[in-house]
Order: sequence, then structure tokens, then C-alpha cells
Amino acid sequence: MIFWFMGTSQRALSYAALISICFFWGTTYLGIRMALESFPPLALIATRFLTSGGILLAWAIWKGMPLPKGRELARTCGFGLMMLGVANGCLTFSELWIPSSLAALFLTTAPFWLVGIESAMPRGERLTMPLAIGLLIGLGGVVVLLVPADGNFTMSPNVWKGFLVLQVGSLFWNVGSIFQRRFRGESHPLVTGAVQQLAAGTVYFVAALFIPEHPVHFTATGVAGVIWLVTFGSIVGYSSYIYALETLPVSLVSTYTYINPVVAAALGKLYYDEPFGAKESLAMLVIFAGVLIVKLRSNHGPTSSPQPHRPKSSEV
Repeated sequence: MIFWFMGTSQRALSYAALISICFFWGTTYLGIRMALESFPPLALIATRFLTSGGILLAWAIWKGMPLPKGRELARTCGFGLMMLGVANGCLTFSELWIPSSLAALFLTTAPFWLVGIESAMPRGERLTMPLAIGLLIGLGGVVVLLVPADGNFTMSPNVWKGFLVLQVGSLFWNVGSIFQRRFRGESHPLVTGAVQQLAAGTVYFVAALFIPEHPVHFTATGVAGVIWLVTFGSIVGYSSYIYALETLPVSLVSTYTYINPVVAAALGKLYYDEPFGAKESLAMLVIFAGVLIVKLRSNHGPTSSPQPHRPKSSEV
């Protein structure tokens, strides 16, 4: 939603959107852990996306924005199910097994999926040697995380489960992101985000009706987590992501996964005293080295694709 402001160049808005997702999505890892204190996973995902998607769609209709139809509607829903249904679902379930800060650090592998898939597609952003080196350095930081402090190279089953589930989610997120970028229609990014969130929320609502879960137990912490996820994770963050994805190089957009863990680790330590010591700090330093190389070596514009939708003054 940050791109609604007028009188600012598209380039500035694109970077503002990227900054938005770098920060706000870093807070959602804590928000998910907080929300899970009240809501079981299926009910949480359904509540989050039906609420945020409904708010965004109501705003879009009020502003007179056209809604997608036909094939565009089907593609939009499909991409939403990939990115929000599968990927965010994997993240939510992973936080039943591992700390929120560790989940964020494990997802720093996302640029490998995103840039690798993009480079393999026709007319995709080419994977240059400097860019590959930057990504490999970032992955080295993840390897540091996987090596236990005592050096015995064993991890608990929950850590392995969380890591593998997050990689499945990361694959679906990035495939969906690539398709979203390459096959976007005429709809405003806000409308796209609304439809995708409603699609994911509807699927999880149906699943929650038929799959037994523990009852919802309302707590102040849990409700606050849901409100935060709806507002800053979905309405602000996801709208910004769709816009950044359409206007910036895919390799540059992927660097948000490196920034999010800093925010997630700080908040996890502050609110839940999640472990974060010398090993995690070293991993972050290595990851940031990869971020710097990716940022310096990425292209300075989007790949060859249709121009993104530009909001009219009536859509502000």
C-alpha cells in the first residue's frame, strides 16, 4: 500500500516497497508464534487471510478498481495458493517445532530457489558468476546454522522437520513469485493481493471445518499477533511485495529474506528469549556478505516483461 502515495517516482516507490517487506515481514515470524498461542494453524491461516483479503478487496471495490476475470482470475488464485496457501502454511506449521528466529534464518535459502528458477526460464534474469558467488556465500551462513555448537553434526527431529518443511514452502513461494511476475494481468497489485489472500483463506477455512484441531483459546498475546499479521504482514507487507516483484530485479527482491532474520531474531530474543548466540551471529555476518554482493551485482531494472500497472489518481 505504500505505492499509493503520489508525487513520488516509480523507482523510489519500488525501493520503499522493498524496505517495507524487509522490516514488516521480519516481524511476522514473531506474530505467527504469538498468534499460535490462541489459534491452531489451519484456523489461524484462514482467519488471517480472509480478514486481510476481505479488507483489501472492499477497499479496491470502493475505489472502483477493476477485478480480474476469466483466466487472469484463475491464475491469480493459483499463484495465491502457491505463495500463501502452501508456502505460508509451511511457515506457520514450522513454528510449532522450531523458534521463530530459526525459521527466519532457514528461509535465507529462498534466493537460491528464486534466482535459480528465474535464470532457467526463457527471458529470465541471467545468473552471473558474481551473483552466484554472492548466493553461495549466503548459503554458507545457513550451513553454519545447521552445524550444532558441539560439532557432532546431529539435529533434533523437530529441527530437521522444520527445515525440510520450510524448503518445500520456499520452493512453492518462489515458483509462485516467478509466475506472478511473468504472467501478471491488468489488475492493480492491491487487487491481486486481495484475491490471492481470499483464495488461500477460503481453502484453509474449508480445511479447518473438516480437520480436527484444538479449540481456539483467546489470549491478549494471541489476538495481538493476529491483528499484527493481518495489518502489517498481509495488508501492508504482501501488497508491497507484489509491487516490488513487478518493478525490481528478482535477485534484488530476493534479498529481503536476508534482512528478515535480523528483525525476527531481535524480536524473538526480546519477547520469547529465543536462543541467539555466537553461532547465529556468525551466520548472519556471512549471510550479509552474500546480500551485499547480490545487491551490488543485480540488474537495475526488471527483466523484459510488460510494464507494471500504474495506479491512477482515483486509486489513491
